[in-house]
Amino acid sequence: MSFICVLIIVSFTVITFASSSPKFDLPISCNLGKNCYIMHYVDLDPTPKEVDFGCGRQTYDTHNGTDFGIANLQVMKQGVSVTAIADGIVLRVRDGVDDDLISNQEEKKAIEGKECGNGIVIKHENGWESQYCHLKQNSIIVKNGMKVKKGTVLGMVGTSGLSSFPHVHLSIRNNGKIVDPFVGITDKTGCQIKKNPLWERSINYIPTGLIDAGFADEIPTQQKLWEGKFYRHQINSKSPQLLFWINMFGVLENDKEYFQLINPNNQVIINQKNPIKKSSRLWMSYIGKNNKSTLEKGIWIGNYKLIRNNKIIVNLERKITIN
Repeated sequence: MSFICVLIIVSFTVITFASSSPKFDLPISCNLGKNCYIMHYVDLDPTPKEVDFGCGRQTYDTHNGTDFGIANLQVMKQGVSVTAIADGIVLRVRDGVDDDLISNQEEKKAIEGKECGNGIVIKHENGWESQYCHLKQNSIIVKNGMKVKKGTVLGMVGTSGLSSFPHVHLSIRNNGKIVDPFVGITDKTGCQIKKNPLWERSINYIPTGLIDAGFADEIPTQQKLWEGKFYRHQINSKSPQLLFWINMFGVLENDKEYFQLINPNNQVIINQKNPIKKSSRLWMSYIGKNNKSTLEKGIWIGNYKLIRNNKIIVNLERKITIN
């Protein structure tokens, strides 16, 4: 499975000097860990390898920002605000780029030069800048030269430019050089360094987490999940299949996932253990049953656990009523 968020504007360079460091707010109106998540962090490895600030792998080579994601395009259509992380003046704005889920090289080439998609650059004090990418087409409500306050709505989360999932990519620069907001000013590389975060609130490092989970009546694919095809999906007793799926980030080799599907009579129909054979920044998995006649009406329950080194990393339950 693959997903893309690339911003080709400045190359990765660590800071060697900068004046007083500000404190920044989040660039998105959501509750981290509940209705949004961080998919990628800044790559702190200057070599062709990659590492995030937590010494994990939720980044990729030369990634120069932080990606705040939402579940799917249906949530995107409802509107999730992108907001200014600090007071400042709008320097540049671009809008009008289509919201597409980029999935191949041909589509990637088609938006060459517009990888940021619909974006905004804001100038802050003391040489600081923030850049916001992949906003929803025609959603940007600020203009060049406009003064904005911290928390000002700039536009809406989208998937324009070089993006394969709905999110806002935030890059922070000081005097033109990338700064990881989870690390702050440093002249060091790698993750084993002193960290002075720039966030005004404490943000936990979550290298593995849930994007969404639910039920489907056909085999889910990553594309269908990003599209939100099964978002708040209704299934009836004559549906051909009943499938319970999860969409996650940051699974590791040797993790174990446990699925259960329980019918309205409280019988465990499926009890399945799956070892994860290869680490993946993005992970989709499912279980289910074919409907040979009619599905039992009532409340079906799906349970899921992700176990790592005998520790529960993800534990969830989902229910659906079959009519």
